[in-house]
Parts: sequence; C-alpha cells; structure tokens
Amino acid sequence: MDVGYRPDLLVETKVIIEIISVENLAPVHCAQLSTYLKLSDLKLGLFANFNCKLLKDRIHRIVNNL
Repeated sequence: MDVGYRPDLLVETKVIIEIISVENLAPVHCAQLSTYLKLSDLKLGLFANFNCKLLKDRIHRIVNNL
C-alpha cells in the first residue's frame, strides 16, 4: 500500500492483524481495520487485544465483503 495506512502485521498477504491494548474495542478500531481491508482488497482481519489475562478471549475477527 502506497498510502499512509500501515497495518501492524500482514500474514501471507491474506490476513491483516492489528495489535492493540485497550479495555474495550471502540468503533474507531473497527473502522480502521475495515479501511485497511478495503484498501488492500483483503477479506480477513483480526484484532489481538493484549489487555486481558487470556489472549484467546480478546481476538476479534473482521471480514470484508463476505
């Protein structure tokens, strides 16, 4: 992507992973990941929220045009 948007992790040019550490996921986080997915024409994005005891409880999935 040649724009100012830079995802945290891009896995095998298929999945964007955004790493965050917040109490609750805000709508602005979803909008940011949705924008990354639309600009890159990818279908799947994940949030990994490290503000918890178990990471598996704070992984959220966002899909684009499915």
